[in-house]
Amino acid sequence: MTDDVRNIVLGVLAAGISATLGWLARTYLWRRRLRRKQDFFGLPGNSESLLVVNREAGRDGSVHRFDVFALLELSALIKDCGANAQIVWHDIAQQGFGERTEFCVGGPVSNRRMAAHLHSLLPGVKINTDPEPGPDQGAFQIGPERYRMEPGVAEYVLLARLTAGQDARPVFLFCGQRAITNQAATRYRRASTRSSPASTAATPSVCC
Repeated sequence: MTDDVRNIVLGVLAAGISATLGWLARTYLWRRRLRRKQDFFGLPGNSESLLVVNREAGRDGSVHRFDVFALLELSALIKDCGANAQIVWHDIAQQGFGERTEFCVGGPVSNRRMAAHLHSLLPGVKINTDPEPGPDQGAFQIGPERYRMEPGVAEYVLLARLTAGQDARPVFLFCGQRAITNQAATRYRRASTRSSPASTAATPSVCC
């Protein structure tokens, strides 16, 4: 074997080894990110989750189009984790807290389960549900801070991850002042998991 042939063979072997090591490193990092995401959402492979959706005001059996978009975002997130989802109406959801991962979408006026979660799990959060128009309609009150809705200028959504214990599955709340803010929160939640799933794990947050 001449020196040129030997150099070519060694170059091919080095390239093959480098490619293999790169593939193994990428696979390891991908699996680690997947495990972190699954742990954060309580969605191991082939597990079941619940999407609780409200009904559009004044219409029976229909969902606001922005809430449909929110469900699509969450469905893609659940699929990324290798899990399955069941969609149920807010007024027929029967499961107990922590049995399965739950994603609850909508405000307390149109979503009774959201209202129950806020009352029992976030008693410090008050939402103005008065149907009469006014500056405080739909406003969030969290401690001394009040978040008033200004359509098209400032609209808020409460995004929370809640658990009842180490082994319990989490409940995620997407409670917006309008349906479009529900969609914004689900899109934010999915996008943020691509970098750091636990970046907003500690406490509920309000986004505008």
